[in-house]
Amino acid sequence: MNETNQPPQLPPQIPSAKPAPPQLGDDPAEREPIPGALGAIEAILRQPRRVMFQLRHPGAGGLIAKMLAAAVFLALIYGAIVGSFSGGDQWWAAPVKVAGGLLVSALICLPSLYIFAGMSGSRAGLREIIGLVAGLLLMLTLLLVGFAPVAWLFSQSTESIMWMGFLHLVFCLIATAFALRFMNAGFAQLQARSNAGFNTWVLIFLLVLLQMTAALRPLLGTSPDFLPVEKKFFLSHWIDCMK
Repeated sequence: MNETNQPPQLPPQIPSAKPAPPQLGDDPAEREPIPGALGAIEAILRQPRRVMFQLRHPGAGGLIAKMLAAAVFLALIYGAIVGSFSGGDQWWAAPVKVAGGLLVSALICLPSLYIFAGMSGSRAGLREIIGLVAGLLLMLTLLLVGFAPVAWLFSQSTESIMWMGFLHLVFCLIATAFALRFMNAGFAQLQARSNAGFNTWVLIFLLVLLQMTAALRPLLGTSPDFLPVEKKFFLSHWIDCMK
């Protein structure tokens, strides 16, 4: 009896690994330049990867300047809402303090972010780090302006400084949390091997922001001095306000 030649049986195929995540610039829309400050606002909201891609290529300095200019403008708007609670000199003092406090906080925390990025194995240059911080400020101030109508309503219908301070603090923390999501996504694109440095920086940044509430007091209420004479930790300042 003749044996039939049967084809050799192949081993079962191993399931293919998950497809690699798309790289920056794979989408043609991400390679389009971002025109003007309004374009930067639209991009940071709808196409954050487009912002990250542009920060890696020539012309990033112009984009950083647009984002910072837009962030300062939005911070001044929200600061005016903060100042509307007390009126008087706070109409101009509060906007200056809010915008200046955010810029100073970012500047104070910038060196530590650059160092942590390097320690995490990232090859990002200083320009990319500055761009991510500028994007953080733009996202944060944009969200604060979104909360501005609610803050204005309460500022015109209550006289409680403690309640208004708590409300502004909640809005600031919510805006910061969402802005840090942009930073986290950008930090991941910097090819860092670990997020430990970024997580540490987030804690430092939050502490600096909170200390600014005491260093620039009063943001609410009135005072004969533009800046306080007495030094205080932010927790001590909050406890004194509650008393």
